[in-house]
Amino acid sequence: MSDLEDIGRHINDRISSLWRTLDLSVVVPQLPQSNIKKLIQEVLTIEGLYHEFEKSVDRQNEQLKCLQEFVGSFQHDCESLQHLKDNVPMHMPNRENEPSPNQNIPAETQPSQQGNPCKKIEVKQMEFVTMLEFENIPQYMKGRLTYEQLNTAVRKVNEAVSGKYKITRQSTKSLNNSTRKLYQRFKDEETKDTKGRFFVVQEDLLEFSQIKMDKRFQGILSMLRHCRRLRDMRGGSITRYFIL
Repeated sequence: MSDLEDIGRHINDRISSLWRTLDLSVVVPQLPQSNIKKLIQEVLTIEGLYHEFEKSVDRQNEQLKCLQEFVGSFQHDCESLQHLKDNVPMHMPNRENEPSPNQNIPAETQPSQQGNPCKKIEVKQMEFVTMLEFENIPQYMKGRLTYEQLNTAVRKVNEAVSGKYKITRQSTKSLNNSTRKLYQRFKDEETKDTKGRFFVVQEDLLEFSQIKMDKRFQGILSMLRHCRRLRDMRGGSITRYFIL
């Protein structure tokens, strides 16, 4: 902008000088030929400056147009980002320092039997189903279930897993009567096949996540098996759902 102003002032100064010269020509009717040539040359110079001024204005207008388009695009991107931020799915992390649901959750620390320092034992969590995996699930399995509903079920299963193993990692002396009963049930449900593996049963899902064990949830379990998120094993009159 300062360049345009400088050019404008320069042109105005040249025009003012030209007008003064023409005013003097009234006083001196017959100007020397050399002065007339200088006037003509000055007019041509001013005309050239004027054309350069117009070109500079056109360039500035083009830059302004590009900047306006950029601002519009930037505002649109900001609105899109704000919409994404305001509509983060429930199964996605959306807070700083909040652990991702797909990460394994450290369980309560347990002292080593050899007297070594305590170490954390991680509780395996079921990974959320990706959109690509959801689209590859056969339609007869999905029915009217949405992607969001399926991952909501994954989140609830993870809540049950976390709730169960939080209790199993606690000292029995710190448990109250109700949690001590749960603790004993958890231990009774373990077998040699469950050693080192994480699983829940129907009672755990009802206790920690209030999942309705209806036909719809049975369909969800089928989809999770299809996506290799869990595997069930029947035995001792109960079904164990192992997290893969």
